[in-house]
Amino acid sequence: MKKSYLLLLAVLFLAGCVQTQATLLDDSYYEPLDAQDVVLYLNEADIESEWKNVAIIHAQGDSQWTRESKMLRKARERAAELGANGILIEEIKEPSAAAQIAGEVLGTGSTRRGRIIAIYVFDS
Repeated sequence: MKKSYLLLLAVLFLAGCVQTQATLLDDSYYEPLDAQDVVLYLNEADIESEWKNVAIIHAQGDSQWTRESKMLRKARERAAELGANGILIEEIKEPSAAAQIAGEVLGTGSTRRGRIIAIYVFDS
């Protein structure tokens, strides 16, 4: 009984997690930063200095257990690890209503996905 309870807790914990993967676009090395120092940009026009792409960050999490804010926080943390000082939101896809219903009926859940570009913004 105790093992099944612990297994259930582990599954619920993992379901609430956001996973990130990064594909490096640049061979340059940047010192890792604190995630608080990574600036979030909604579009390229908001970036006032020269900048370059560092990596594509793919983030995903169960739509029932995660929020966009958690997804963006995890993307900022991943970008900071890579030394990127900014992230540019390219796309966040919410699962369709049909996918959410099917996920509930089948017990598989539905996935929120984000594509975020980690960037390095040069001092102006």
